[in-house]
Amino acid sequence: MEADFWHERWSKNEIGFHENEVNPLLVKHIKDLNLPEGSRIFLPLCGKTRDIAWLHSKGYKVVGIELSEHAVKQLFTELLGDEKLQPEVTQIDQHTLYTFENIEVYVGDFFKLSKQQLGKIDAVYDRASLVALPDTMRTQYAQHLLEITQGVPQLLITLEYDQSVIKGPPFSISDAMIKNYYQNDFNITELERISEKLKGKVDADNVVWQLLPKR
Repeated sequence: MEADFWHERWSKNEIGFHENEVNPLLVKHIKDLNLPEGSRIFLPLCGKTRDIAWLHSKGYKVVGIELSEHAVKQLFTELLGDEKLQPEVTQIDQHTLYTFENIEVYVGDFFKLSKQQLGKIDAVYDRASLVALPDTMRTQYAQHLLEITQGVPQLLITLEYDQSVIKGPPFSISDAMIKNYYQNDFNITELERISEKLKGKVDADNVVWQLLPKR
C-alpha cells in the first residue's frame, strides 16, 4: 500500500481497523511467548492500539513503529490523558521517536528502520501489520522484520476469509501463505481460530499463530 493511502485514512479518521479495546486474543495468548517481566516487545505498524498500554501495564517494555504521526500523537494523548504529561520527541535518522517511560514509538517507514535503531527485541506482537499489506509486500515485510528483530518469537494474528467478497485491507491470509512467509525460520503453531463476521459482510476466521525461531 502506498504511504498516502494510510495518511489519508488517518487524516479522515477512516480507521475501522482500530480496536477501541485491548485485543482479547493478546490477553489470552501473550503467555504463549513465555516472556519474563521487563521483556521488550515490538509492535510493527502499531497505529494507536490500546494493546500498547495494556502490555506496558503488565510490566513489558513496548516499542512500535507507525507511518502516521497523526496516529502516534493520538496514541500518546489517549495514553497519558493529561496535557501536563508529554512524550519526549527526538529525531533519529529518518524517523521521529516518541518516548514516555518504557514506551517508544517511531514515526516513519517500517522498511527503513534498522536493527541498530531498534535495539534488542525479545518478541514481536503483530495484530494488524501483515494483514494490512498486499501480497506483493508481505515477503519483504516478513524478511525485514526477521532482520531487524533478529528472529525473536512472534505472536501473530491474521484473518482468513473470501477475498472476492471484500477488498482489503485487512487482507485474507491463508495457512499456506503463513508457511511461505515464515517456515524457513520459525516453527509455526496455530494456537486458536475464532469465527466472526468481517465488516458485517463475510464470514472470517481470526487466527492466532505462535512463531518460535528454529535456531
